[in-house]
Amino acid sequence: MIRFIVRTAIVLLGNAVGLIVASLVLDGFSIDVTGFVVSLIIFTVAVALMTPFLASTMRRNQSSPSAIGGVALISTFVALLITDILTDGVSISGIGTWIGATVVVWVGSLLAVFILPFLGLRKYLDERRI
Repeated sequence: MIRFIVRTAIVLLGNAVGLIVASLVLDGFSIDVTGFVVSLIIFTVAVALMTPFLASTMRRNQSSPSAIGGVALISTFVALLITDILTDGVSISGIGTWIGATVVVWVGSLLAVFILPFLGLRKYLDERRI
């Protein structure tokens, strides 16, 4: 149970990093501080639901390996779209910003999810296992 909570926290932190970096780097991407937590939760749930759905759909349709590799980017785009529509915490305007936001949020989240465990969380989990 603790491992699940820690992994969920890492994913939430990773997505938060991705969204914050996008808001700092892209002019047409803004975050409302008061609605950010709700937007972060909706974005994270949307990515978590879309990724396995898209992956299984593409495998079932015998898509190319490169298309299956793009599932994370497609999931990020769809999750951003859902978050933009359902909340006031994230606002994205302009096609270039949508494309840039998808890539920046995906890369930021990916890097954070790989780096955060090495900042002490891995040691904590290993100590808990003993």
